[in-house]
Amino acid sequence: MVNERSRSEHRNLINFTIKKNRFLYSLEYQVTMNYYSLNNKAPQTSFRDAVIKGLAPDKGLYFPESIIPLGEDFFKNIDSYSNHEIGYELIKQFVGDEIPVKNLKAIVADTLQFDFPTIEVEKDIYSLELFHGPTMAFKDVGARFMARCLSYFNQENPNEVTVLVATSGDTGGAVASGFLGIKGVNVVILYPSGKVSNIQEKQLTTLGQNIRALEVHGVFDDCQAMVKKAFLDTSITDSMQLTSANSINIARWLPQMFYFVFAYKQLKDRSKKVVFSVPSGNYGNICAGMMAQKLGLPVAFFVASTNANKVVTDYLDSGSYEPKPSVQTISNAMDVGDPSNFIRIEKLHDNDFTKLKANLHSYSYSDDDTRKAMLHLYNNCGYTADPHGAIGYLGLKRELSQLENAQGFFLETAHPVKFLPVMDKNIAAKIEIPKQIEAVIHKEKVATEISTYEELKEYLLDS
Repeated sequence: MVNERSRSEHRNLINFTIKKNRFLYSLEYQVTMNYYSLNNKAPQTSFRDAVIKGLAPDKGLYFPESIIPLGEDFFKNIDSYSNHEIGYELIKQFVGDEIPVKNLKAIVADTLQFDFPTIEVEKDIYSLELFHGPTMAFKDVGARFMARCLSYFNQENPNEVTVLVATSGDTGGAVASGFLGIKGVNVVILYPSGKVSNIQEKQLTTLGQNIRALEVHGVFDDCQAMVKKAFLDTSITDSMQLTSANSINIARWLPQMFYFVFAYKQLKDRSKKVVFSVPSGNYGNICAGMMAQKLGLPVAFFVASTNANKVVTDYLDSGSYEPKPSVQTISNAMDVGDPSNFIRIEKLHDNDFTKLKANLHSYSYSDDDTRKAMLHLYNNCGYTADPHGAIGYLGLKRELSQLENAQGFFLETAHPVKFLPVMDKNIAAKIEIPKQIEAVIHKEKVATEISTYEELKEYLLDS
């Protein structure tokens, strides 16, 4: 069987595919995938340059110029593929000829070195556990993939690259772990003082080597604003190469498609509608799920489950999008008042509000709701969820109560051990400390305190 895609039509991978038994063996002729800014005021660029730059010169987020569905057969035969094969098939068109096939397959394999189990907690309600990686958070996938791509691109580059990233919780630890010891790459992580858990703080402030932490007196939105301003400050960018490892970076964002497909693969009955409820803060994770949907993953729709930071929830109700200062909650990774990735979600729906509302529902829950959900899951389902997963459960439960012949996943995005201070003391007392956490919890925190952008600028230029 020969399957050839036109370069002029798709500028994508061209496959000559031979089917043998139940597997596909391909000789692949790679071509370029270009990326453009969603602000439409910057030149198109390659995957490599988009990864290294992070943000486009016009302040816009990069977006692929084409998205080619994988076809129904891929998802019908999903059981025939390993997780490594699935990851490679999902990501290859977005990398194009920037990384050779052999190297890209090795990067995917090295990224996916842990499991993504699903647990049925109630009838037709599954937890998709994304905390089995080195920092016990869903962001391990994107951080590891991006670090390995950047390492490949930087192997013959004599100049160092500085990864500048803001975190509301788990991004910092995942980036620190993913980039630790990567040659030619320095990492500077900004986090809001007193607004990440003790374990999250230890994961990003104790590793040393090429990882440095800045404790910002403010909220996550202040950290993110500083990072964005630095990328546009020529007095910094003229003297050093900056890139971001937040989900604004395509190499951090796109690999998150993988585990939505891994979840689907684990379903025993695929005859029912499938819904994903995603705890949502900066909206990169749910946006990646929608990319998987664009590639052909059979998803009925998505639920953005969130806390008091409900800009998108209000938007879907009113049609008026109004970013607001973030509010501190016990589900701190979702404490985002101006989610960066929502513009990508709008693009995936052709900037059509009607299309968006048909594919995305959103519900907001208070801290009290969250605590009650964690107790319910523990006492009635025998399942221990973190605050973010509990909110995901609430959103999914509400949605499925209105549907027939449906099932769904809520994403358990981080291990509950990271949130012991905000959990019921009886539940917290029974949570064992995993080895990944034990390795950092007793180490000494090393961080530099800053309050203003000028202090960040001075720190970067003096480093």
